[in-house]
Amino acid sequence: MQRWKRRRKTPTVWVGSVPLGSDHPVVVQSMTNTPTEDAEATARQILELHRAGSEIVRITVNTREAARAVPEIVARLQDAGAEVPLVGDFHFNGHKLLREFPKTAELLAKYRINPGTVGRGCHQNENFRVMVEIARDLGKPVRIGTNWGSLDPYLLTEMMNRNARRRRPRSSEEVLVEALVESAVRSAEMAEDLGLPHDRIVLSAKVSRVPLMVQAYRMLARRTDYPLHLGVTEAGMGTRGIVSSALGIGILLAEGIGDTIRVSLTPRPGEPRTREVEVAQEILQSLELRQFFPQVTSCPGCGRTSSTFFQELAQEVDRFLKEHLPEWRRRYPGVENLKVAVMGCVVNGPGESKHADIGISLPGTGEAPRAPVYIEGKLYTTLEGPNIAEDFKRILLEYIERRFGGKR
Repeated sequence: MQRWKRRRKTPTVWVGSVPLGSDHPVVVQSMTNTPTEDAEATARQILELHRAGSEIVRITVNTREAARAVPEIVARLQDAGAEVPLVGDFHFNGHKLLREFPKTAELLAKYRINPGTVGRGCHQNENFRVMVEIARDLGKPVRIGTNWGSLDPYLLTEMMNRNARRRRPRSSEEVLVEALVESAVRSAEMAEDLGLPHDRIVLSAKVSRVPLMVQAYRMLARRTDYPLHLGVTEAGMGTRGIVSSALGIGILLAEGIGDTIRVSLTPRPGEPRTREVEVAQEILQSLELRQFFPQVTSCPGCGRTSSTFFQELAQEVDRFLKEHLPEWRRRYPGVENLKVAVMGCVVNGPGESKHADIGISLPGTGEAPRAPVYIEGKLYTTLEGPNIAEDFKRILLEYIERRFGGKR
C-alpha cells in the first residue's frame, strides 16, 4: 500500500515479536482499564483487545499486587494461545516494582516510563537509572512518554525562566510544548548514556489539544530518529474523542510521522474497550496505510434516494461482511482488501460502483426499479424484484470465492 509521503527513517524496535519503526506497518496499541491485580479480568480484556486487532496491549503496574499478578496474566494468555506483547505502565514506583518482582520485569515486553512521574529532585535521575538499567540488562525496550498533565515541573520552570529572559518571549503554550519535547529527548539521551541501545527506545509527547499535540510530534520528528508512539491523551468520550484522535493522529501519519498509535477514548458505561482499537484501525485504513477489513462505500442519501431501502442494504452488507470476516480471513487470504460500493441513485451510483471491486447502484426516486451490479469496473448483471439484497449477497460471496479462494 502506498503512503502519502515517505515515512521518516527510524531504527526497528522489537516489542516482543512485534516490530516498530523503519519500514514496518504502523502498529495498533491499546490499554486495559481493569484492575491489574484481577488477573482473570485483565487477561480476559487483553484477549478481547488482541482479538479485535490490538497488536500490543499496555497494562497498569502500579502496586505490588498488580506486579505480582503479571505472571498469572501471561500464563492465562499462553493457555489461550495468544502471543500478546504486554507493556508495563509505570509511574512513581516503577523502580521499586521492577526490582522487587524480577519475574514481572522479565515477562513484560516493554516498559513505559514517564519522566514527569519517575521521581522528584535528587531521586528523579536515580529512579530513572534503575528502570533503564533493568531494561538494559533484560534486553527490553522502553517508551519514554511525556504528557502535559504530568510534565516535570523543574524542567518546565527552568524553561519558563529561560523564556522570560528572551528578547521576544514565546507564549506559555509554546514553551510547554518545547518542554515536553526537551524532557523526552534529554531522557532518551540519558538512557543511552546508561547503556540502553538506540534501537530500544520509543518516544511520545502527548497533549489533549490537537494543535499542540501535532506541534510537539513535529518537533520530536525533527530532533530525533526514534520511533514515535502517537496519541491524543485524554481525547474524551464519543464523537469528540474519535474526531480529536483521528485529526491529531491522521495529520501526523499523513506527514510520514508515527510508528505506532493508541486511541485514548473514554468508554461510555457498558461500551466495550475494543472501540478504541476499531477507531485506530479505521484511521490507518482511511489513510490507506493498512487494510484490516473490507471497505464499504455508501452514499449519504438525499432527496433522490429511496432512503430506507438503500440504507438498509448498506447496513446489511456491512453486517454480512463483519459477521463472516473471521472465517473469511482463514479461508480467503487478502479478503480484507475487498472494496464494496452500495449506492442509492444514478447520479454517482454507477461510477462509484465501477471504482469498487464489486458494487450495486440502487434505483433512486423516479428511476426504473432495477439495480445494476458492477464487478471490477464492468456491468455484471442487473437485479430487480423483492430479493435484491439476498441476490447481491450471493453474487458478493461468489466473487469472494472466485477472487480469493485460490490463494489458500
